[in-house]
Amino acid sequence: MKFFKKLLFVLFLGIFASGIAQTKKRKPIKGSLNSGTIESQFDYLYRKSYTYKSVKSVKIADILKIKGNVLDSLQSAYKKINETNSTIESQKKEINSLKENLKNTNDKLIDITKEKDSMSLLGIQMSKVSYNTLMWSLIFGLLAFLLFFIFRFKSSNILTKQAQKLLNETEEEFENYKRVAIEREQKVRRELQDEINKHKYGKKESKKK
Repeated sequence: MKFFKKLLFVLFLGIFASGIAQTKKRKPIKGSLNSGTIESQFDYLYRKSYTYKSVKSVKIADILKIKGNVLDSLQSAYKKINETNSTIESQKKEINSLKENLKNTNDKLIDITKEKDSMSLLGIQMSKVSYNTLMWSLIFGLLAFLLFFIFRFKSSNILTKQAQKLLNETEEEFENYKRVAIEREQKVRRELQDEINKHKYGKKESKKK
């Protein structure tokens, strides 16, 4: 029995001395538990720990440290998930609002198409064709805006700047179209006035003769 105890003691000293020798020969391990991804921290901890008969020996302090890092990462992930859910809900509301606006615009367009050819918009008199073209342009702009938000909702990305850009382009298109319509109306009025003047001048000339 004493011999067996002595043998175990000698083996223990040998293993301990071997571990110390391996520790002295071990090269510095790159990595840290204070930075990097969780995966890199686990990899660092794995390489840093001691191995004995396929069993890894890890310091309790390191285990607690990486546990805290994992919990922090989980809290950050939960926070991002909540923020994403809030963004999704906000985008849903915007999409529903755009759908309602599109429906209202369609209803107004149906009523407008039943009216007379000459119509007034913002004090500008224009033909029915021009008015319908303008309204359809607005509808297509809203539809494009709606599709844009649906696409962003599916991809779960925030594109506020791009949405603002699209809205500005739609407003610019509307302003350009309104300017062209005004110029066209002014041109028609000038031509009509020229014809009236020619007609009056022709009558005066015929009376003189």
